[in-house]
Amino acid sequence: MADERIEVQRTIAADPQLIFQVLCDPRGHVAIDSSGMLMSADGDPVSAVGDTFVVQHGPRGAERHAVGRYDVTVEIVAFEPGREIAWTVSGGGRPSLGHVYGYRLEPDGADGTLVTSYYDWSAISDAVRERGRFPVISEGALRATLGILARTVAPG
Repeated sequence: MADERIEVQRTIAADPQLIFQVLCDPRGHVAIDSSGMLMSADGDPVSAVGDTFVVQHGPRGAERHAVGRYDVTVEIVAFEPGREIAWTVSGGGRPSLGHVYGYRLEPDGADGTLVTSYYDWSAISDAVRERGRFPVISEGALRATLGILARTVAPG
């Protein structure tokens, strides 16, 4: 459903493989996060669907629903080297709610990559949907993260 998915795009002056390296590295997720929620990450760079790593989140007091410190497990659900990576999160002994974060990369000219960042919550259950907490991240936050990613892989 269109109202259950956010996509933003930006052309970044960097090779898709360089961008993909950042997106596969748990510490890369922390480095480019615009929300300020991701504090640290543990795990090796991912290389396949099913790979996981742990991200430590800080308090989200400024958000709609205040939450203290917590850890989530990121599980890769789509992986096409240099082209797409997507993941879902679970935590606290509970399975994923069904929302997915991801990036698609497409070559754009000789030295650039069109990066699409997306957040999709269309697969959450009706019970979760009725809580009214989705989307948990805004279009602006996705856009800002693309800006940080651009600065990370193509400084200046």
